[in-house]
Amino acid sequence: MTLRSMTGFARCDGTAAGARFHWELRSVNGRGLDMRLRLPPGLETLEASVREAIGHRVNRGNVSATLTLETSVAGSDIRINERALATVLAAVDRLAKRDDFDRARPEGILALRGVLETGDAPGGDSEALHKELLAGLGVALDGLADARLKEGGKLATVVADQVARIETLVGQIAHLPARQPEAVRMRLAEQVQRLVGAAGSLDPDRLHQEAILLATRADVEEEIKRLGAHISAARSLLAETAPVGRRLDFLAQEFNREVNTICSKSADIEMTRHGLELKAVIDQLREQVQNIE
Repeated sequence: MTLRSMTGFARCDGTAAGARFHWELRSVNGRGLDMRLRLPPGLETLEASVREAIGHRVNRGNVSATLTLETSVAGSDIRINERALATVLAAVDRLAKRDDFDRARPEGILALRGVLETGDAPGGDSEALHKELLAGLGVALDGLADARLKEGGKLATVVADQVARIETLVGQIAHLPARQPEAVRMRLAEQVQRLVGAAGSLDPDRLHQEAILLATRADVEEEIKRLGAHISAARSLLAETAPVGRRLDFLAQEFNREVNTICSKSADIEMTRHGLELKAVIDQLREQVQNIE
């Protein structure tokens, strides 16, 4: 079984262009593939490449990717970003006309993000830096894939056990004494007798038709056969290598639909008890498949 969970975490640390970087990837379950990226200022141009890399490795889930970059100021050149400084000063001049504004101090202006730059600060056009960062992302994605695969292995075991439990309960319903022809005949005879006693007299032909209709409504053979087909389909999906989470989720809904019908048709305490237990197992199954890619 090669199921993959949508839940996972991975981290990659490295160095690039004289700076240390840290990638953190987290994923949780989701209806589709949703990415949330947090990149340092100046590296926004990486976003398209990061999204493409994640899209190639992840099919489904909510994925958050955070890049942290630590640069060393010691021994590096410090320069003023003239364009950013001009923008800030222009804003200061406009605000200075207000009576409630205190003139900004130089050290306060220089402390604003983007006004001062170091020589080794990341640049948006640094090809070497981008290459190293994307290589680090690839390592983090490998770790995320391994985490999701490991968690998927645990889910596969749980789901297989739940499918086996469903098969056992369906088999018990199929072999209930209440479903034997003689038991059905006796139950119908009792119901017909009550009807005759209540109504005084009934048309024999109409009574026969009603008895047949009652027997048809109480029969769950078709539901049992469909549940058997769903069990086989679930096991086939568990053996696939492609993402099967959506199909397993749909199959769990079909399981639930058939069991609801059995419970609604049931005129036997034991069948109702097995049906309710089936519903509980199927609900647990649906909870598990929500986390499968």
